Amino acid sequence: MLPNTGKLAGCTLFITGGSRGIGKAIALKAARDGANIVIAAKTASPHPKLPGTIYTAAQEVEAAGGKALACVVDIRDEQQIGEAVEKAVSKFGGIDVLVNNASAISLTGTLETPMKKVDLMLGVNLRGTYLTSKLVIPHLLKSHNPHILNLAPPLNLNPVWFKNHTAIQTAAMDMLGGDGIGKQCRTADIMADAAYAVLSQPKDYTGQFLVDEDVLKKEGIRDFDPYAVQKGHPLLPDFFLDEAPDDLVEKMEEHGATPAFKPPSSSSAPPSAGGPIESTFEVIKGVINEDVVKSTQGIYQFDLSGEHAGVWFLDLKSGAGSVGHGEPSVKADVIMKMDSSDFSKMFAGKLKPTMAFMSGKLRIKGDMTMAIKLEKLMGRMNKAKL
Repeated sequence: MLPNTGKLAGCTLFITGGSRGIGKAIALKAARDGANIVIAAKTASPHPKLPGTIYTAAQEVEAAGGKALACVVDIRDEQQIGEAVEKAVSKFGGIDVLVNNASAISLTGTLETPMKKVDLMLGVNLRGTYLTSKLVIPHLLKSHNPHILNLAPPLNLNPVWFKNHTAIQTAAMDMLGGDGIGKQCRTADIMADAAYAVLSQPKDYTGQFLVDEDVLKKEGIRDFDPYAVQKGHPLLPDFFLDEAPDDLVEKMEEHGATPAFKPPSSSSAPPSAGGPIESTFEVIKGVINEDVVKSTQGIYQFDLSGEHAGVWFLDLKSGAGSVGHGEPSVKADVIMKMDSSDFSKMFAGKLKPTMAFMSGKLRIKGDMTMAIKLEKLMGRMNKAKL
């Protein structure tokens, strides 16, 4: 891992969303140099599902050797940001670094996402980042080595990479994907070390689009195992980066993963009688009814590969619903391609469709909202003790 050098000693970092996760990891890394840290975040009271508050984060910063200022800030609110900036300047004499870390996300389809969540994402990710930068820049201009560090997924408009997400393990990731997703991730320390390396550069190091691993390789880091949540476990590949698709496919398949952009082989041959897939569809048949059909209004086609390969359909658009082997009689609203073992896990409630899609285990063609609606059906199936 990247050692501390003391280059941030005495510097003041204003970190949004710094009460937990990547923001807090960056704060603690800088604190070990003796930096001043402004924790600007909303969590003043303990969250029922997420650990830490601005005050516990501030305590950790000071225990690590830094000085801390905890500020309750909703970065959509200009007055709250302005007050936090003035408190920071009053306490520490200025601001040298702004880390725009706060973010909001909703992994739902367009029809399933209420405007309240849309407004939250735009307000935090776009307005909040711009507004915080606008209010901090006048103070950065007075610093001898100012920096703004914006954290985001790798910026790449190549369509082939708009499939999944490479993950950094945080409490928020546990909420999205469950406990099992963590072992496929790296810890927030890799982001903290990369941020430290960037912020240690002179001020003419600017206008860069950077990836954490590339930054650390330039710093001489060759062993990335210390950053793994579970050492030796295959990681979720980063689908936003321009690695040759064929090379990435080969690397993923070496670890037993199915690349999202490579269609898995499937067969329309009838499955063996009494197999697990047939059993799953028997349970599905037993829980669907007119109410389920009315609330779903979709036809699914499942192209399954692996040990129990085959094509199946689930009609939740007409009558009381129906299931069967082969393609549906009318065009499917959504076609879901995945390994038969992952299909069984998904309908047993052990694998969420969203996380299956993110990790490349599930390919979806058609109406994405239909995949979200499947979770309601899965809940019914779990009650039926699949």
